[in-house]
Amino acid sequence: MGQDNRRHARYDALNLLHYQVPCDEQPTQQGMGRTLNVSQSGILLETHAPVSGGETVMLTIGLADDLVVIQGETVHCQPTAGGRYNIGIHFNEMDEASRRTLDRYIELFQRG
Repeated sequence: MGQDNRRHARYDALNLLHYQVPCDEQPTQQGMGRTLNVSQSGILLETHAPVSGGETVMLTIGLADDLVVIQGETVHCQPTAGGRYNIGIHFNEMDEASRRTLDRYIELFQRG
């Protein structure tokens, strides 16, 4: 197995989300997916359609009773045996309220 170079711990999480590529008014691609795991710097999500590496993506994620809007960049996209795609996203931009909500959510996982 390769070395794990992640800066932040990842926590398994299943939450619905909406994604949009690119993140402007006229998306060329959008859809629904679900989170597989999340950290302070990124997320692994599962979708029905692939998203190319290097794309800027706008995510709207339901975390508990809150919606968090996060912009990120696709790092990788891997097909799964079930005909879906696992997409790694590195977070780029997040407003302060979304950052606080994400931090609280991750803190709950850390407490276990």
